[in-house]
Amino acid sequence: MPVRVDEAGLDVAGLRASGAGAVLLTPAHQFPTGVVLDGERRRDLLGWAAAGGLVIEDDYDAEHRYDRAPVPALRALLPEGVCYAGSVSKLLAPALRLGWLLVPPRLRDAVTAAKALTWAIPVLAQLVLARLIDSGELDRHLRFVRRRHRRRRDAMLRAVDGLLPGARVHGAAAGLHLMVTFDGADFEDTALASAALALGVKTTPCPGTASGRALPA
Repeated sequence: MPVRVDEAGLDVAGLRASGAGAVLLTPAHQFPTGVVLDGERRRDLLGWAAAGGLVIEDDYDAEHRYDRAPVPALRALLPEGVCYAGSVSKLLAPALRLGWLLVPPRLRDAVTAAKALTWAIPVLAQLVLARLIDSGELDRHLRFVRRRHRRRRDAMLRAVDGLLPGARVHGAAAGLHLMVTFDGADFEDTALASAALALGVKTTPCPGTASGRALPA
């Protein structure tokens, strides 16, 4: 069941009204809008979780930040009500298939049993990742890619500002994508996406996202 997202993040009142018992969200950098779940919404969401709801927190793009301080994880505030998920797909390589899920103690046995029925993760890759973390090499690599991604982000912002009149960029403070909206545009986002793809640029149309036409890039 989808729940509305606005400039403050997840609409917790809408979550309550949905009757859902669990919610999956990306509070550090929502896709595709790039918004961060603000303080008031966080408190409201944690109140919902404390009353029996379950939050699955995907720490999406939290490490790829450029113009803002780190966003605290929800799990740090309510570990008994939050499952915390993350991966190294964007930091190292998607093909490694390495990630993690921290769950409340009451769910540990059930999650472990479910994991046993899915694909196995190569032990060698896990050991290599552990060595990278322990040695500090993973942090050094993160600082390197963050500088590289910042340069690419800045180049994209200059291009949008100079070549796309009327475009507004959202979610540029973090992550590996941008959302671009065109207020009052008289063209279809699908047509723009097709034209961009013909030039070798892949975008995703997002009809109805924010105001005007939206296009993550």
